[in-house]
Amino acid sequence: MSAPRNTLPVATTADVRRAALGDLRADRRAVSTMLGFTALAAGAGLVGPWLLGRIVDAAARGAGVGTIDLLVVGIVLATVVQTVLGRAAIAVGYRFGERTAGRVRERFLGRALRLPAAVVERVDPGDLIARGSTDATAVATALRRAVPEVLVASVQAVFLIVAVLVLDPVLGACGLLCLAGTGFALRWYLRRARAAYLAEAATGAGLADVITSTAHGARTVEALGLERERAEAVEGAIERSRAARLRTLWLRTVLFPSAEVSSALPVVGVLLGGSLVVGGGVVSLGVVVSAALYLRQLVGPLDTITLWVEQVQGAVASYARVEGLTVVPEPGPTSAAEPVDDRIVVRGVHFAYDEGRDVLRGVDLVVRPGERLALVGASGAGKSTLGRLLAGVDRPRAGSVEVGGVPVADLPPDRLRAQVVLVTQDHHVFRDSVRDNLLIAEPTATDDDLRRALAAVGADWVAELPRGLDSVAGVDVAPDGARAQQLALARVVLADPHTLVLDEATALLDPTTARATERSLGAVLAGRTVVAIAHRLDTARDADRVAVLEAGELVELGTHDELLRLDGRYSALWRSWHPRA
Repeated sequence: MSAPRNTLPVATTADVRRAALGDLRADRRAVSTMLGFTALAAGAGLVGPWLLGRIVDAAARGAGVGTIDLLVVGIVLATVVQTVLGRAAIAVGYRFGERTAGRVRERFLGRALRLPAAVVERVDPGDLIARGSTDATAVATALRRAVPEVLVASVQAVFLIVAVLVLDPVLGACGLLCLAGTGFALRWYLRRARAAYLAEAATGAGLADVITSTAHGARTVEALGLERERAEAVEGAIERSRAARLRTLWLRTVLFPSAEVSSALPVVGVLLGGSLVVGGGVVSLGVVVSAALYLRQLVGPLDTITLWVEQVQGAVASYARVEGLTVVPEPGPTSAAEPVDDRIVVRGVHFAYDEGRDVLRGVDLVVRPGERLALVGASGAGKSTLGRLLAGVDRPRAGSVEVGGVPVADLPPDRLRAQVVLVTQDHHVFRDSVRDNLLIAEPTATDDDLRRALAAVGADWVAELPRGLDSVAGVDVAPDGARAQQLALARVVLADPHTLVLDEATALLDPTTARATERSLGAVLAGRTVVAIAHRLDTARDADRVAVLEAGELVELGTHDELLRLDGRYSALWRSWHPRA
């Protein structure tokens, strides 16, 4: 039974906040420099409106042209200083964003590589791919542009608000009261944005997974006439993605107009309030002009914040998905103990996928060193699951699977690879040279070792390539199913494990190549322990012993002839496979 597929977890708001603070601390010098330049630029930006107010008051008093010209020069200098410092802050922020985006990507890659194999195999491929591509790109874009610009705009907004309140508290309060609409619009948006953007990202990953799985299974879809069903599945995924995108679009259509209108109201409020108090001599006309200009300048930072808040929210949701890998439990500590022998003992094993119904129930089995054991049973009996446990890919929910007295899953990766290897029909060939694809299994192997391993699995086609072992998969040669499987089997030869768990290891080879490979593997398998998950009972006939699984339980164990004489479950399976026998 194959493991059910699911999605990786999503980090909580607290986890994202903690990760973001860690990224800020990691480059605190750049953050401090950016904040310093921003504060100085914001301070310089306050000078112009204040001097303009002084010009209005000076003109009202009949001051000379020289005084006014001097104030104008001050405005020009302040504007130049603000522009230079503001651009310097943005430049520092962009460099900070690039470095931080690189750290986020490296952190994600490291965590993805450390994910337990059992977790990766049960996760929808589209989910992990989307997190490493779309989500990581969204986070990088936000760090590169949105975060610096929003931070600069936020500091400018704070300075302007403080300045207008200091200039005249009454006029400042009047303007800020008119600005309340923007706050309400942002609050309304932010309360709904996280869930909406997480849903958009999840449906996008689901769409990618449906399309990928349909493309990979195109031959099966065509052979079984499943075109309509797969088309409906794709259309359903598209519709769910579209609905999620429309939800976030609706949020933006409410936020942007509300913020646009609200950001213009403070200037109107100050001018109306100022018209009432200027005549009474409470404040001067210059103060009203300065306050109005401060609030007019506030429109720019608010527009920047509003413009970027949508992308920031999308990036925060993507950040939560990228950081979600931290929620996945790390693999348990490995054992330093060395197995005393090569005997594998399974005691009272129970196993279930994701707290579901037990796939294996109370299995007891001893795999003797050097024997060839076949695992047989109907589809869903638990054969592949038991094979994964024997190879240390999964851990039992209850009971134990030990080799030489040490839990198989506790062995360090290098030691485990030398002890037992699981070979299935699913293999990955990296876009690299044939040599490097093989050296994964044994980095110290020589070219002669590689050629012998290839010859052992019948991969004669490598020698016929123009560049031989230097040929690049995907460029010089197409790594189709048969060739990918031969490369994987050659890796097994190089790894030289004591025990092999074969789960349809030659299923993707054409009949002629499969027969040649199986004959070549005969010499390779000699003297090793081999556990063959037999989906075809011809494999079981040649085994030393046959273990029969039914509904997750081991119901029969013995040689082929013994089980036929028993006339039990295995005998029934054999007759169904060979009706004339």
